[in-house]
Amino acid sequence: MGSAFAILFVFIGCCSNVVFLELLVKEEPASGNLITFCQFLFIAVMGFVFTMQMGTAKNMIPVKEYLTLVIFFFIVNVCNNVAFGFKISMPLHMIFRSGGLIANLVMAMVVLGRRYTVSKYLSVVLITFGTVMCTFASADQVKDDEASDEENSQNFITWIMGIALLTFALFMSARMGIYQECLYKKHGKHAREALFFIHLLSLPGFLLSARDIMSFAATFSESASLPALATVPVISAIPKLWFYVICNTLTQYVCISSVFMLTSQVSSLTVTLVLTLRKFVSLMFSIIYFGNAFTLMHWMGTALVFGGTLIFTNVIVMPWERETEKQLQKDKKLQ
Repeated sequence: MGSAFAILFVFIGCCSNVVFLELLVKEEPASGNLITFCQFLFIAVMGFVFTMQMGTAKNMIPVKEYLTLVIFFFIVNVCNNVAFGFKISMPLHMIFRSGGLIANLVMAMVVLGRRYTVSKYLSVVLITFGTVMCTFASADQVKDDEASDEENSQNFITWIMGIALLTFALFMSARMGIYQECLYKKHGKHAREALFFIHLLSLPGFLLSARDIMSFAATFSESASLPALATVPVISAIPKLWFYVICNTLTQYVCISSVFMLTSQVSSLTVTLVLTLRKFVSLMFSIIYFGNAFTLMHWMGTALVFGGTLIFTNVIVMPWERETEKQLQKDKKLQ
């Protein structure tokens, strides 16, 4: 019952979070710093109140151990949100981030010296091809028939920079995961505490983009209110973009909390499968509701990405892997 509750709120929190994020970037694509700052501030406050019990609870991992993790986490989140300002569409953003297994495998091989089965390498090839297909398909959409060649050239360069940001964030996220894994092996798993400290200690980093945050805060405050909420006394006075930010921040907290709850109740395989299905649902909603362009090449690339993810997590077992598993079971019985 508990796991079903967690899965339900993973879908509710994470899927609705993407919806409000897309509403924001449709209006102000370059507002990623403000959106990220609001999320970090809220999660830090909630962590201080509930996880650290207003500062009375003792942290299990030394604060200095979190500093490297904070740098990774801050860069990854800022890069992912800022990428929208580089003409990256929401579907491409979601597909690209679904290819994180590629970066995880490469980083684990390089940093930890790990080796994997044939099916793992096959899944990475599928995910790579799928991501590349979707990227090339999206490149055509950057071109504007009404714009001049010079403007289209500039738009394409901007888009390439966005792809570079997403790629960098992908590998930084994988490296962060390895560092976090080593940290937990050393001190034990304290996920809620880590969630609090990495958000709290990241806040000073936003001073680097304080001017940008203040500029967009003023723009958001000048936005009109939502007509659909005109009859609600308090909410009707909130500018539309700030209302989206509030909803995005709250749903982000629900999303992260639900994922944490799920990891404590089911296997990592089940968590990966749930998050993969969640991304697929968000992708479908983005295409249908927001009318984002999605060509046949996009569909083929998406199928490869999600198919590769299911193979990587052993949800789909390759025939040769199945035979190996049977042999291992026989060997155990003989022992």
